[in-house]
Amino acid sequence: QVQLVESGGGLVQAGGSLRLSCAASGVTLDYYAIGWFRQAPGKEREGVSYISSSDGATYYTDSVKGRFTISIDKAKNTVYLQMNSLKPEDTAVYYCAATELWGTKWPTKYDYWGQGTQVTVSS
Repeated sequence: QVQLVESGGGLVQAGGSLRLSCAASGVTLDYYAIGWFRQAPGKEREGVSYISSSDGATYYTDSVKGRFTISIDKAKNTVYLQMNSLKPEDTAVYYCAATELWGTKWPTKYDYWGQGTQVTVSS
């Protein structure tokens, strides 16, 4: 059974930093897309950043470019999201998700999801 567990969320002041971790079990991250998504109250869930475990390709949504960095440690079966220069609008529950990646396009559907970790940025 595949399980993803997020950690690292918390309360931080605007301009501060947090590093989120996504630990995977029941699956080896060899040919996967692993994504970070977030959902704020009253908003739809949005894709924040994705990474390919095979070639390291990355994607960032425009609102976080230059501030967030996604990375993977295959030995630890863990994906990270380093978040710098945080803004109040980054406040949301952040979810890690993963799915098999066979082609060159980012998947539109992810099969495995964690339960989320709360990130709150105060002004």
